[in-house]
Amino acid sequence: MQNAPSEALPTVAGIFLGLIAGATYALYSWSAHRLMNSGIGRAPAMGAIFGLGGIALMPILLLTGAPLIASTQAMMVGLYMALNPMFLGYLLIGYGLTQVAPSAATTLTLAEPAVATLLSVVIVGERLPAIGWGGLAGICASLLILSLAPATQERTSEPQVQAIFR
Repeated sequence: MQNAPSEALPTVAGIFLGLIAGATYALYSWSAHRLMNSGIGRAPAMGAIFGLGGIALMPILLLTGAPLIASTQAMMVGLYMALNPMFLGYLLIGYGLTQVAPSAATTLTLAEPAVATLLSVVIVGERLPAIGWGGLAGICASLLILSLAPATQERTSEPQVQAIFR
């Protein structure tokens, strides 16, 4: 029995939004790397990107943020998420972007959801369906292939596609 179109819509929308999120993350990594390579320090480059992102998110916080301050527990979880995974994680990725190409840094971030998934299975007791294990295997295989691939030298001229973002 096939799913009705209305049942498949959330899945298709989720995939589409995931692709958009991946594309914007790649653009973020590329932009941060480009700023740092143009002589702007790591801290100012990352600070500018996150400052502008924070300003852009303020209307969403104002419209939907009431539950965040409704209880001490919710506020503490929000504070923890802001300081640990967000601040520390992006501080480290900013450092990584000074050391490797943005494509390598973005590819390595694929390990994050894989590790989070494995931790949820091992620690929390989540159950992962066969397709989820297949996805994890695909991520691991991709990372293994990319890590074994010969390193390519940085090009002196940028591809024409990147000229759009100047």
